[in-house]
Amino acid sequence: MSTRTPGRVDKAGLVIALFLLVLAGLIWQDLSGLQLSSVYGLGPKAMPMVVSIGLAILAVGNAVIALQGGLPKRERLDWKPIVLILGGLVALIACIKFDVGFIPATAILFAATSAAFGRRAFITDLLIGFVAGTVIFLLFSKLLTLSLPMGPLERLI
Repeated sequence: MSTRTPGRVDKAGLVIALFLLVLAGLIWQDLSGLQLSSVYGLGPKAMPMVVSIGLAILAVGNAVIALQGGLPKRERLDWKPIVLILGGLVALIACIKFDVGFIPATAILFAATSAAFGRRAFITDLLIGFVAGTVIFLLFSKLLTLSLPMGPLERLI
């Protein structure tokens, strides 16, 4: 992978650094508003704090490298994987909205994501996603007693 000419400011890299910094600030602001405390040391604020600090460090590092012109040359954007993954997410949301259920929604998302990464065994991926969705549903609903969106299939289990 070739790098950009040193000394040339990478404007897109600076925009990405700014976006990361804004995201870090939003997460920090959100965690500052939490009224939760922990008796046992680390509480629910710990992980958002780590993520916010990590994003801020990435923003600063990205900005420094962008100012030096050291970011690698970007490849041409291929929209097909992005559309497949977004389509899978839309299908997941639609399945949950229209009470199709968590397991079929997970299967569709898994198959769409696999196709986005170049795999061409759609039916096999649907089956793998179905099994994974079933295992996840059982773990959450039976073991952890947490509720996931239910459809006809989940009501049978």
